Amino acid sequence: MPEGGKGRRGTSARTPLSRERVIRAAVAVADEKGATALTMRAIAEPLGVEAMSLYHHVAGREDILDGMVDAVFDEIELPQGGTDWKSAMRRRAESVRAALRRHPWAVGLMDSRSRPGPATLRHHDAVLGVLRAGGFSVPMAVHAFSLIDSYLYGFVLQELSLPFSDPAERDEVTGAILREMPADTYPHLAEVATEHVLNPGYDHADEFTFGLTVILDALRPDEGEARL
Repeated sequence: MPEGGKGRRGTSARTPLSRERVIRAAVAVADEKGATALTMRAIAEPLGVEAMSLYHHVAGREDILDGMVDAVFDEIELPQGGTDWKSAMRRRAESVRAALRRHPWAVGLMDSRSRPGPATLRHHDAVLGVLRAGGFSVPMAVHAFSLIDSYLYGFVLQELSLPFSDPAERDEVTGAILREMPADTYPHLAEVATEHVLNPGYDHADEFTFGLTVILDALRPDEGEARL
């Protein structure tokens, strides 16, 4: 089936096929069905073309994954120079978390690519640049970057695996566990549930903020290493 001709559903593909459209379609498939559903046929279907047409624009599945990861990095707010490093790292972490929640398949892939794209490289360079400008030596900037991202990716992975997605669902799940769990056998879990999780105003997102604050407050720039 020629590109730009009739698709399988008999509709005209007026927008020319491109690498960007292929990547966008792949991201949409993964958002809906997960990365395991990414086949050339599954990506081609919403584009109204045959799977073989994709190879005019991408080399294969690995090339598509490279592009998908780069697309997610492109959504993340770049840390800006001229602000203090701690505020910049906090805003950047919040932006990463938001992007990974929009694209749950991405959390295990973000640093997995051997051919990082321009958005990925730009993002990492900006993070390191803010840390260096904030007084971190090269080794300490790497330590800080690694520590922040280990916490960030780990928290999102845990968050995405929770058996609830909103406060009402959380209260329902917690209440059901409490009803089935002998409180005298697991007193500390019962205490956490009744005195913390089920309290009005509790938000699991506060756990992210708390942990990030602990990490950022613990990090210290190297004395005398600030680069202006």
